[in-house]
Order: sequence, then structure tokens, then C-alpha cells
Amino acid sequence: MNQNLHKLTSIAAKQSKKIIGLMSGTSLDGLDIALCEINGHGPECKLELIGFTTIEYKDSFRDKIKTIFSKQEVNLEQLCVLNEWVGLEHAKMINEQLKKWKATAEDIDLIASHGQTIYHSPKSMRPSSEYGNATLQIGDGDHLAVNTGIITISDFRQKNIAAGGEGAPLAAYGDYLLFANSDEPVVLLNIGGISNATIIPASASFKDIVCTDIGPGNTLMDQWIQQHTNWKFDKDAYYAQQGSINEDLLSALKVNPFFDLPVPKTTGPELFNIGYIQESIKKASLELLMWQDVLATLNYFTATVIASTILKFSTEKVNPSILISGGGLHNPLLIEHLLQLLPGYSIGSTSDKGIHPDAKEAILFALLANELISGENSFGEGAPGFPAVGMGKISFPF
Repeated sequence: MNQNLHKLTSIAAKQSKKIIGLMSGTSLDGLDIALCEINGHGPECKLELIGFTTIEYKDSFRDKIKTIFSKQEVNLEQLCVLNEWVGLEHAKMINEQLKKWKATAEDIDLIASHGQTIYHSPKSMRPSSEYGNATLQIGDGDHLAVNTGIITISDFRQKNIAAGGEGAPLAAYGDYLLFANSDEPVVLLNIGGISNATIIPASASFKDIVCTDIGPGNTLMDQWIQQHTNWKFDKDAYYAQQGSINEDLLSALKVNPFFDLPVPKTTGPELFNIGYIQESIKKASLELLMWQDVLATLNYFTATVIASTILKFSTEKVNPSILISGGGLHNPLLIEHLLQLLPGYSIGSTSDKGIHPDAKEAILFALLANELISGENSFGEGAPGFPAVGMGKISFPF
């Protein structure tokens, strides 16, 4: 047997594995690195977060990604070289972090790399197209594997699409593994660049859950603040709290076919971007509106689309607990709006259930890698948009 396959077989048979989960989202803020120890597989698995860090991207790194990020037309050579380069840069970050953790490649069973999304294109965004759902993440898995010496699982979203999904939000799978054993309903709300939610009824099977992208999370607020200050995001909602909500702009922001699509559905900065804001301002004839008022309205708009989705699909007699993860958790004004819009709901973070809210997405990909290697149809019958399939491509170090 090939030596790599023999090693992979040995890892698959282990009861407990150490897996590094990687996540870099559409906010382009940095690489989340979560070192997880996972015991078993399926809904009965136990996960311990051994270490977690976010390595912030330098401006030069971020600027390179922005040359091809969420653009319909890009330099093809730049796309080609960045796929390799991001893989190499992520490998350096992992190697440096392992040294800080006083660990070696031999201590780690697998790397689970989400990669860097540069374009997400569900068919719902182009209904007349002959092409189906598509998405693209860069940061080549082979470069990660060879330069860390660790078997790497990457490119998770393609199998979901190949089996009939839209490639996102893959949170459905990990949220089910982590939270489906509860005898109470729960909503896992992730507010990253885009917001998504997994709604899990009490004692649910996988086919009973609802998981969908909701719309903008931080992306509109981040893009707007970057246009008007040298800040990357509105820390502690400092500027949004100086503005006032404009009802006409709010109404214009809410008018988009995406919000009327059935769930599950997906979206990204390809739709919710600075052009979306500017077009909404133009529709409302508010070109002279103070930029702080626009930011305050974007904050409230984000909260309203999140709250309306939760209210629509939380149909049990007992209101579920809402557990938040992602950068939006740290925006106090956004959380204040959610509390106002969702009276009677308990709103906390995933830390209430022992899951680090900033590490959650990286953790979810570690779980998916574990299921690919050791799972035995852990999800049973698939949910709409979420086929019960193993996801990820395997790259060997040599």
C-alpha cells in the first residue's frame, strides 16, 4: 500500500485525532487557526479546543486578495499565482503557530483548510444562465500539505455543490454535530461578512434543520467605514452610534429579490457591496445624507434581516436560544438591535455551550475533515440543500 494511504488509514482508525481547522472569511481580516482534539465521529463526537489564534493579515496581503476578490473580471495570471501563494502563506502561518504551541507536524493528524473565497456564484443570482451553482476558494491544499508536512483536507464546498447544494453555508453540518443533541431548540447565528443561521429544533435529526445565508453581516458596514475612515471596521459601533437610522434608506436597502428567495439560499459580497449601498442611497434620493447616518442605518438593516429570518423559521412553541458567533458578536449596537427586534428570545454566544465564538467556523471545518476520514453517514438523510456527503479533497505531504 502507498505509504500516504497507509498513514491516512491509520489516522481514520484513531479514536481521537488532533486536527487544525483553518478559516479565512469574506471580511479578509485574517486566518483563524483552531487546534482541535476530536474524539469519535458523528453526533456523539466530543470536541476540545486545545488552542486558537487569529493571525491578522497584513495590508499588503489583503490588498493582493482584493485584486481578485468578488470581481466579475480579474487578471487570470493574478488569480493563478495567488492560489499557490495563499497556500504557501497559510503554511508559514501554521508552522509559526505550531512553534508557539510547542508542537510539531508529527503531533497533528490533519489540517482542514477552508481556503479564501474569492467568488461565490449561486444560480439564483443568474437564473437565466445555463450554468449551475459555483464557488471558488484559493489557497492550494497541496502547497499546504507539502510545506507543513501534514495531510490536508481542503476545497470542502465543491462536493456539496456536486451533490445538489449551493456550497454554503456549510455550517449546517458542523452545527448539527455540535448542537443537535439538545432537548431544547437552538439557533446558531453566525455574523461574519455574511450572516447565516442554523435553526435546530429540539432533538432534531439532520433532515429537520433549517440552515441558510440570511444576507449581510458585517460586510456592508465594513465596506462603508473603509470608504470614510482608515478603520477596517466600526469598532464598538463607535461611528454608527453617532448616526441616526434613516427610514427611507432602510426601505430601499430591503428591496432585493434575494430576500424573497426560498431557503436554503446563499449570497456574498458579490451582491452586498459598496455598489449596493450607493444604489440604495440613489433610489432613496439621499445623496446628501451624512455618512454616519448611512452607517447607523446599515447596522439596523443588518439586524432587521437577521431578526425577520429567525422569526419566520423559529416555529416551535418555545423560543429557541440564539447563540451568536463571528465578528458581529462584538458590535454592541447590532446586538442591542437584535435584542429589541427579538423580544422573548434568549441571546448569548456559542461560548454558553463551550464553543469559542471566534473559533467556531474554523472548528466546523475540523469537524468536516474528521467526518470525511472517519464518518459513517453520520448525517443520515440529508436536509434540503445539504446532502449527506463527505466533503473535502485530500492532499498528501509527499
